[in-house]
Amino acid sequence: MATELLCLSLLILNLLLHMSTTAESAAATTDFIKSSCKATRYPVACVESLSGYASKIRQSEEELASTALSVSVSKTRSCVSSLEKMEKTKGLKVRENNAVQDCIENMNDSVDNLNRSLKELGLLGKRKGKDSRWHISNIQTWVSAAMTYQDTCLDSIDDANSKSSIKPKVVDASQVTSNALALVNRFASKYRT
Repeated sequence: MATELLCLSLLILNLLLHMSTTAESAAATTDFIKSSCKATRYPVACVESLSGYASKIRQSEEELASTALSVSVSKTRSCVSSLEKMEKTKGLKVRENNAVQDCIENMNDSVDNLNRSLKELGLLGKRKGKDSRWHISNIQTWVSAAMTYQDTCLDSIDDANSKSSIKPKVVDASQVTSNALALVNRFASKYRT
């Protein structure tokens, strides 16, 4: 009986220690995300969009940048989906419909550039030296281009009704993309030596 009680006590103690370590690790990762997001233009959106991925990010600058790019792809795709639904709405004026079509094209181009950036980031760890700086430059260029496409989407919408329903979705995608670029730039700083 005493042996069983001792084993049970050790098991409970081990479980409590594990839970404490896990909680400390999660808190450290959350702090890492918050601290990293301070370098972005939209820190609140950054923390909100990345906190759910803390277990994947841990405290890795590369995982943080990669996750931020993935979130940007997801938000931009979601925006395209909403725009495509809007395009099918009956009653849109020709001018509105053309603007929505232009916006869809720009946002799809944005998704393409973000996907290229993600792929390039995946190649980065496999190559060293000057190639690393070249890959980083490609990533930065493509994310910047993705942001330009998102801005162009907003600019193409000149009808107030369309803009009011499209703008929040594009702005959301644009903010996470801007944040992704800031986090890529932060990660890239270690390759500038």
